[in-house]
Amino acid sequence: MVERLGYQTLVAGVEATGEFVDRRSRFIAQLRHVESEREAEAFVAEVRSRHHDARHNVPAWVFADGRERCSDDGEPQRTAGMPTLEVLRGAGLANVCCVVTRYFGGTLLGPGGLVRAYTAATQQAVEEARGLDLVVTMTQVVRVTCVLPYSAYGRVERLVADCGGKIKDSIFAEDVQLTCAFLAGDEARFVASMTELMAGEDVCLVGEPLFAEF
Repeated sequence: MVERLGYQTLVAGVEATGEFVDRRSRFIAQLRHVESEREAEAFVAEVRSRHHDARHNVPAWVFADGRERCSDDGEPQRTAGMPTLEVLRGAGLANVCCVVTRYFGGTLLGPGGLVRAYTAATQQAVEEARGLDLVVTMTQVVRVTCVLPYSAYGRVERLVADCGGKIKDSIFAEDVQLTCAFLAGDEARFVASMTELMAGEDVCLVGEPLFAEF
């Protein structure tokens, strides 16, 4: 199960690849960020179409809520999908799908050889993602929106920083509306300080925790 308060994933909309060759069999790992099983299945279908002439397209995916799935896609049991999934787990990645395409080279590799090949190709894709800075850390974040008079803007700006938060958006109208982000749990101190600063008036709207870059 992925750590509740944070995980690593790929930047949305990009794809990392890795390739491993053993006795003329080519193993091509394709790794992408996904938000749902539907997106994962769509990516698997895309790869199958891309490599329609390959003997196997082995999928594995893992989500931040602990859901995961893999398939050997015709390879001997536990020689393909599970090794691919284990690499994703070991890398601490979530909300990702990896599909490893195999072009058969004419020589049987045996169970051990298959495990090594699927593992190596997936590791290559993960290493490429890290090397190209495509991996981001998603942390449980709480957004707080508050409305305040212009005269308090400077003090609130400092208070956000003192509480470890970041101002994400500012709207200057009759009053100032600030949308701030805090690591989950840190928002309580800010809200309490704001109530004190505003002489007991509740000016903060606290959102639900969500996973985001911080």
